[in-house]
Amino acid sequence: MNTQPFTSGLSDSAVTITRVGDRQWHALDDDLVVGRGHAQHRPDGRLFVSIDAWHDAPFDRLAEAMLAQLPAPLYTVVDEADADLTARWRRAGFTVRRREWEYAVPTDPRITGLDDVLPPPGVTVVPAGQADESLLRAVDRAIRDEVGASVGWESMPAEVIPFPAGDTVVDPSKYAVAAAPDRYLGLIRVVTVIRPRIGLLAVRSGERRRGIARALLAHALGTLHRSGFAEAWTEVQETNRAASALFAGIGARPVNSNLELVR
Repeated sequence: MNTQPFTSGLSDSAVTITRVGDRQWHALDDDLVVGRGHAQHRPDGRLFVSIDAWHDAPFDRLAEAMLAQLPAPLYTVVDEADADLTARWRRAGFTVRRREWEYAVPTDPRITGLDDVLPPPGVTVVPAGQADESLLRAVDRAIRDEVGASVGWESMPAEVIPFPAGDTVVDPSKYAVAAAPDRYLGLIRVVTVIRPRIGLLAVRSGERRRGIARALLAHALGTLHRSGFAEAWTEVQETNRAASALFAGIGARPVNSNLELVR
């Protein structure tokens, strides 16, 4: 643990910065904690930073200390509506890399129009909790490899689930899958904490444009509706026109946007 204070000439404030643990920093003013900084690797390997501070001086000093001690590139995510926080990160040298829209997704089939949607011939939907784990991991890995070889997995919505090293399927019971007789073709992950979140909807590249994603979505939303949930939510990258069109077509509405910043 590094308890050496890091001071800066950004202002005349008496704020000092102390590293209190592995990738954790505190801003102190007369022994009072006035800000906290944290860095964490996401499942895709990128290093994301966050700072919680009420005032500019602690934020700026935490940012300066963290940037001096962490390897580049560094990333952070901010609510686009929080102009003050966005300005603070820009002042620290961060620029906008991408925008993600958060959608509220209705579950009622009378709204979504998905009541009669079925998977294509030869494909069945296996409900969450019933998928074969080895086939599930195989399709998850295949899709991630396909994305990594094209647009890059880091272009997908930021995943914040703390995956164990080398494991991208934390809880197989959360996945429904589209199954062919010999393998899985696509998957959807829905996690419910306070409200249901569609964290992943993906289909193997050679199986797209067959209605598989729409069938998986119809199954997942129908299950949520029968369980009493009126809405789910999900994030879609602004440039992902196919996903935006899919959700807009079932009555989903954008309710918020997040910016991913990079330095």
